[in-house]
Amino acid sequence: MADPVPPTDNLATTTEDELGGRMSFFDHLVDLRKRLINSAIAIAIGAAVGLSVSKRFIVFITQPMLDALHASHLDESLYYTSPAGYVSMVINLGLYIGVALAMPFVLYQIWLFVAPGLFKHERKAVAGFIVSSMFLFICGLVFGYYVMLPQTLKFLIGFATGGPIKPLISINEYFDLTLLVLLGLGLIFEMPVLIFILSLFGIVTPQFLIKNFRYALVIITIVAAVVTPSPDATTMIIFMAPMILLYFIGVWVSYLVLRSKNKKEKLENAGGAA
Repeated sequence: MADPVPPTDNLATTTEDELGGRMSFFDHLVDLRKRLINSAIAIAIGAAVGLSVSKRFIVFITQPMLDALHASHLDESLYYTSPAGYVSMVINLGLYIGVALAMPFVLYQIWLFVAPGLFKHERKAVAGFIVSSMFLFICGLVFGYYVMLPQTLKFLIGFATGGPIKPLISINEYFDLTLLVLLGLGLIFEMPVLIFILSLFGIVTPQFLIKNFRYALVIITIVAAVVTPSPDATTMIIFMAPMILLYFIGVWVSYLVLRSKNKKEKLENAGGAA
């Protein structure tokens, strides 16, 4: 008896998946060069835009510090302590803004480079990974600017209020502190993505994460104590709270990954038995 002809939809899907990685090595190099050039152009355009608006953006960056000075009834001024200090900060801020503006396009170029070598289900996974990483990083920046940074500055500035010593805040040092807090929280908010990757490779499971939460809590406390710019307990607790929440979001993500893997294994076993 002749073998049944596979359905057209399945055949089309199989053909599409099999064509995933048929580019030659030279084609990959040409494509990589194209993606790098496009990314460099995007960053250059973003940097140009960033430099054009960075002086206006300084008002936004310095607002938490000005609010902290105002709350302590101090002079609402920031200073630069070298002739090129302010110019250097404007240029650095413009470059950071440019990279941030270009990042979605750069990630899209990375996606276009890796997509031809992936199967259809892998493309969906990578696309979700990129989108979720960007979303969580932005959430970390927002939390850092509107919650963590004001709380930290409130403690640091208010600590010496009432004494004979008055703060003379350097704009460059303040910018470095702001960058440390925002980027640090942006990276910390990637915890669910890290747990997703570990779960995908079977390194961790939901049961493992829940069972070892007390050890994770110790690590979170140490990280908060090291990374938090101010030594007060309130700021450290504010820093720890989203990390604990992100940990349990990671447990939920790990559960979804494990459930998906188990479902896939059952389907494969059922197909093999048939």
